Parts: sequence; C-alpha cells; structure tokens
Amino acid sequence: MMMVLRSRFAFVTLFITLLIGHPTDSTAANDVESLAGGNTAFALDLYARLKSADGNLFFSPYSISTCLATTYAGAQGDTAAQMAQTLHFGTNQNQLAASFGELQKQLNDDQEKTGVELSTANGLWGQKDHPFLPAFLAIAEQSYGAHLKQIDFHTHADTARTELNDWVGRQTKGKITDLIQPGVLNPATRLVLVNAIYFKGSWAREFDKHSTADAPFTVAPDQRAVVPMMNQTAAFEYAKVDGLQVLELPYAGDDLSMVVLLPRESDGLKGVENLLNTQTLDRWLAQALEQKVTVFLPKFKMAAQFSLAKPLAEMGMTEAFSPNANFSGMDGERDLFISAVVHKAFVDVNEEGTEAAAATGVVMRSMAIMMPRPTPVFRADHPFIFLIRDNHSGSILFLGRLVEPIRL
Repeated sequence: MMMVLRSRFAFVTLFITLLIGHPTDSTAANDVESLAGGNTAFALDLYARLKSADGNLFFSPYSISTCLATTYAGAQGDTAAQMAQTLHFGTNQNQLAASFGELQKQLNDDQEKTGVELSTANGLWGQKDHPFLPAFLAIAEQSYGAHLKQIDFHTHADTARTELNDWVGRQTKGKITDLIQPGVLNPATRLVLVNAIYFKGSWAREFDKHSTADAPFTVAPDQRAVVPMMNQTAAFEYAKVDGLQVLELPYAGDDLSMVVLLPRESDGLKGVENLLNTQTLDRWLAQALEQKVTVFLPKFKMAAQFSLAKPLAEMGMTEAFSPNANFSGMDGERDLFISAVVHKAFVDVNEEGTEAAAATGVVMRSMAIMMPRPTPVFRADHPFIFLIRDNHSGSILFLGRLVEPIRL
C-alpha cells in the first residue's frame, strides 16, 4: 500500500523594535513575478553568506523578506536605498507592499487545492500610546494583514513575551516555541512585527513506506552514516547538467514543488554552491524534462539557528544597523535602528510527513523530444541542496542543504 508523504512547513519571522536615545497599487498582480525574482536573488545571496558554516542549513527566505519588507515600509533616505539594493526590492515602497500583499494572497489561495495547506500571517505589536504614523500602519494592515495590537512593554515585557511566543506557537502548529528568550523584550521595546508561513502538502507521486530501507549516506570522504532511504520510480522533471542532477518533486496540485540539487560527486557540494545563483538556477530548472526516474531520498530532520545582523550588514544594509538609521516612516522620528536579527528553523522529512518551522527576530534600537534511454537514478546519498518553491511565481519559500542526516 502506497503511503502519502505529507510535508508540513511552518516559518515565522519576528521583528522586535527597541527604542533608545538619540542617534496599494492596482498593478500589483503584474509585479508579483518581478517581486519573486528579487526575493529569489536575496534568498541565494543570503545562502551564499550562510554557507560557510559547517553542517546542515535551513531557513525561510520568504519569511525573512516579508518582515524586512514591512520594516522597509518605514525606512527613508539612505537606509531605504541600502535595504532596497540588498533585498532586491523596488524603490517604490507602496508598490512593493501591494505586490507582497498580492503574493501572500496567491500563496494563501493555494491551500484551497486538494492535498495542500499553505497559509501566511502577519502580526504587529506596538508600545501602548506610541505615536506610530497612520501611513505606516495602513501599509502594514492593508498589504500585509498586520493589525496593530497595543501592549505596554514598559511594565509588562514578560507578559508581552508570553503573548508573542504563544502567537508564534499557534501559527506554526507548535513547532516553534519560546522564540523570544527572556531579556529580549524590555521597557525600550517599541514595535514587534511578525510573519508566519505554514505549509503541509502531500507528494503528487507517493512514496511507499514499505520500500524504505537503510542505506549508506556519505557525509564526507572519510565519514559515512546509515540512514533510512525512501525510494520510488516515477515520472519527474529531471536534468543532468553542470556536474549535478536536478530533480523536481511536485506536491499535490502541482502548485508547489521540492527541488533537489544533487552534486554528481559525493564531495561536490561546495562546487554546486559556488555555481548557485538566480541565472544558474533558472537554467537548471529550464533544462529539466519529465522522464521516468528512480529516486532515492533519505528521511532526515534538522534544526538551525542564525544571527542575521552581520550577514545582512555585509550584504549592504549597513546603515539600518547603525545609529544613523532612518526609520522615520514608522513614527516620524529618527530614533530607531536594527540591533539584532535572529532566525530559527526546523525541518523533519519522513513518510508520514515533513514538518518545518522557522523564526526570525530583528531588534531595532534607537540609536523537448527525448530519445529512449535507460532510466536515470537519482540517489541522494551524499550532501545536497533542497528548496521549496511556488511554481506560479517562482518564489523560494524554504531553502537549505542536507550534509548529515540525523537518524530518526
């Protein structure tokens, strides 16, 4: 009996805005493709910054982009210009917000399809009686669906932390808990912006649980692990190009897919990572053609946590993290800057389901036709890159690499 492999992904992006002393458009639908292209470029730029660390890697570029876009709505001057360049945003902030709103609506509409649950949500918590500008709040509400909730960080920081953590837990089906650690919120906190994305889907072509068997996985030339390896033979989009194999595993409804980039050589991950950019990814995907493929994919799970302030600053967002930051579009004052960005993620892939969750925190302080051929074998028994993308817009919702499977 064939078992349905369900996939559940839950991502949260959290922005915490702290204050300390001195220093929607009708053409949005037409701009979603451009927005998705920019988001993909940012995703791969960020991956390039994070890849130097050893081991597994997993994060949600879509979630990070969404919350940074909300913050960008309040940026002005050079701060806004640097954010636009680093994040591959357009310079028209209202247009960008409208496009994000349209993309979010499209993603939420996907959950109406059979076998897929996909939802995104945004939340906004502000210091009670703090004079946030109506224009900023209108963008947050109309384009991102984030309604302002007032809270007193001055006297109830711990209560606020509990409330926000509970919200995160509900949005991620309990996969992210205690996101905000004690001491992160304090009387100087002024604003918290949160994005959550949750995905659960079944493979369009199911794996048979009874076919899963232990098999070796080459972690490094001198290191091997034994992992449960799922397998099946079916028709998939597949390509063999540039020293790697490309495989697309669609989810039910064909709106979303997992793309696996598998180096031909067991030690070829760094080579593929060095080639990876928007142009090569587009070319690899374009060369994939549907054909019968024998697929071996390991069951795996991983957890990851990052501090993103330094990578984002190195990518060009320097002013946003300095006392010279200009977020006056939020409250009319130049008294906010980003002091920290954290991201937390989790993924679990098995026959019964794939679950993933992530959270990001940004702390702001003032201051063709084919000839017959043998069935190719796609054996993912060594490190590979994988991503979950929306097939309509091309947006990368989740991105990571598997270096060492953890025995389930």
